[in-house]
Amino acid sequence: MDASSSFDTIVIGAGIMGSCAAYYLSKLNQKILLLERFDLLHPLGSSHGHSRTTRTTYPESFYPPLVSLARSLYLDAQSEAGYTVLTPTPHLDMGPMSDLSFKSCIDNSSSTEHVLLAKESLKEKFSGAFDMPEDDRWVALETPLGGVLHPTKAVAMFQSLAARHGVVVRDRTEVTSIKKEAASGPVQVLTASGEVLYGKKVIVTAGAWTRNLVRLVSGIELPIEPVHTLICYWKIREGHEEKLTAASGFPTFASYGDPYIYGTPCLEYPNLIKIAMHGGIPCDPDRRDWQVGSRAAASANEPDANALVGPVAQWISKFMPSHVDASNGPVMTQGCMYSMTPDGDFIIDFLRGGFGKDVVIAGGFSGHGFKMGPAVGKILAEMAVWGEAMVPDGVEMGMFSIARFQSNPAGNVKEHAAQVLVHKT
Repeated sequence: MDASSSFDTIVIGAGIMGSCAAYYLSKLNQKILLLERFDLLHPLGSSHGHSRTTRTTYPESFYPPLVSLARSLYLDAQSEAGYTVLTPTPHLDMGPMSDLSFKSCIDNSSSTEHVLLAKESLKEKFSGAFDMPEDDRWVALETPLGGVLHPTKAVAMFQSLAARHGVVVRDRTEVTSIKKEAASGPVQVLTASGEVLYGKKVIVTAGAWTRNLVRLVSGIELPIEPVHTLICYWKIREGHEEKLTAASGFPTFASYGDPYIYGTPCLEYPNLIKIAMHGGIPCDPDRRDWQVGSRAAASANEPDANALVGPVAQWISKFMPSHVDASNGPVMTQGCMYSMTPDGDFIIDFLRGGFGKDVVIAGGFSGHGFKMGPAVGKILAEMAVWGEAMVPDGVEMGMFSIARFQSNPAGNVKEHAAQVLVHKT
């Protein structure tokens, strides 16, 4: 065991969570190795693309403090890097008051700046873009702390800052095993090339591949299900292009109900707006069908064809018909992946067993974790170095424990329904 193969902490997985963890570890004067199985900034997982929504509105009360912390950390990192990855916008949630998730969002926003808008007020506020239903007491909740994050650029920013602080960053390095042979000895990380690396601590942030790796090294079956989802970009109707841009103050937005629809202002592609469904289809991350969910018509063997596009087109035709054209489908689509837990909440915990507190697991970010990447990365760094993390008021780490699934396979008990729709074949 020589110095070149020995580190204070080895981070496995260089998406947003792993890259942020490596950066915050470097600020704690640690010798760090950040490993990535694929190319850096690859498009195969959950940390790539041009946009992710950030918002402080949540049905669960323990997420807004993490989002607020992450937003502050994003701004700090931007200052250090010298460029931006966050475009601030307002955020808009729409829904019927009978929807418990939406009502919980409103309740959790009571202590922060917000405005409730009825149908006509909403039309006036955003140039007539949204047309809420008359029935079922639909209202809109406007909050100031929305925004669009550039995911690939953000991951690159944290990787470059980490490297600037001395972190060793290596891609195309697949981890095949993690071992600990002696209670007082280092953790061994074995790679596909036969290399053995040594770390006093290890953090696993392998996204959709976390479940398989953890099962392999510990026998623990984490309830993390990889889900293929689809990002859709739609044509803005002529004459409305400028109104729907971030520069004009158009919001990030979400519509509660079945299905849950979300969107961002026109930002990435001229005259196109991103509107997609918060859901997906279970997949093998190594054998994904990149077309599933977007085919024009279903067949007997493909009951989920068009499942990720059709509901979005129907929503647009009902809620934004005067400003967005859904008649010919999306102009373009992009595949992405969620790593779903049964309750939609994260897993952030020590692996324990023979590893004790020397291996930290972070996964199951369930399609809404990117916005909290810096906060999660900081927590992971502190857990690895200190054995515990300083978390914001209102955040209870037990909500993210592995043990919650031992007492209840469904995880955390919630009054409201799940927001992510997973299509089972």
